[in-house]
Amino acid sequence: MLYLDAAATTPVRREALEAAWPYLTGDFGNPSSTHEYGRRAADALTDARARVAAHLGCRASEVVFTSGGTEGDNLAIKSIALGAPRGRHIVTIATEHDAVLESVDFLRRVHGFEVDFVPLDEYGRVTADALRSVLRSDTTIVSIAYVNNEIGTVQPIAALAEAAHEVGARFHTDAVQAAGRLPLTVRGLGVDALSFSGHKVGAPKGSGAAYLRGSLALEPVLHGGGQERGRRSGTENVAFAVALATALDVTERARAAHAADRDDVAARDEFVSHVLARVNGARLTGHPLERIAGHASFVVDGVNGETVLLELERRGVIASSGSACAAGRTDPSHVLTAIGLPDELATTAIRFSWTDASSAELERAVAALTESVAAVRSL
Repeated sequence: MLYLDAAATTPVRREALEAAWPYLTGDFGNPSSTHEYGRRAADALTDARARVAAHLGCRASEVVFTSGGTEGDNLAIKSIALGAPRGRHIVTIATEHDAVLESVDFLRRVHGFEVDFVPLDEYGRVTADALRSVLRSDTTIVSIAYVNNEIGTVQPIAALAEAAHEVGARFHTDAVQAAGRLPLTVRGLGVDALSFSGHKVGAPKGSGAAYLRGSLALEPVLHGGGQERGRRSGTENVAFAVALATALDVTERARAAHAADRDDVAARDEFVSHVLARVNGARLTGHPLERIAGHASFVVDGVNGETVLLELERRGVIASSGSACAAGRTDPSHVLTAIGLPDELATTAIRFSWTDASSAELERAVAALTESVAAVRSL
């Protein structure tokens, strides 16, 4: 099988598994314990935190280990909004992951916050001026994803964060799809909070981390023993923290090595051009240039996306229709409708995403998609 669904998850890296194994076996201690077993676990946790912080360009004390992107989004948005209520106004965009949209809606329903959505262009992009048009003096937090998980569009986060700070609002970005593909240095991005998930960079599912700027007043979402400096109670998962740090080390080294060349972007663009030339009725979704490499999503007139995916799998190619978190739903993608696509076209989405695919493998995917669409149309 040719696996082209890296935006849903990536395989666990061997280096991450090997690094985690000791803390699942001999060094199994609770890092809060004061005996030798606990101290060894605490030392490993401290080292993992420092390594993640180095990649984020922040202090180790500003890193909180989580169970993944969803928890990180919930933690950042709710903790900031409830802990530093300078106002009761929140700003986001309609194409966010449900973890952001539902966190914001919870604050609206339960805590009386007002919510505004920034206007988007046809590619799902936001400009700083568009953000300024909805900001208010009482805006407490703005949350906009670095990269959209369904269409791959990259947002100008530094400019957006600067605009938010002009009115004193805090800025959070969901960087789940950016991790391993774009720089995550929080000072360069200018963000107050950032969350990402381990299983997008080769760590196990259930691992993740959030950056929370040290000077922020926060109200924790989880209450209990006060772990993670009181920001996320619960016995820390030392093995997964070590795995996350190790996977991030490997991924960031690879990203830095390829930063100077444009081969990945060229491969993506060639793949897109071949699909558009050979699949009648295919249309690229998201921004044609301001998008991550290794990601291409399409809608195709006159077919059902899920049926095309079944045909692709029969031909040995694994792809998806969009967010894995929304798999099985029959309603159209909220991301695609938010950028102006009609419902009937939004149900035809097909997303290809990869971390390391050869030109021959991508050509195989183009051929399989061409055949699959033809097969569906012949039914």
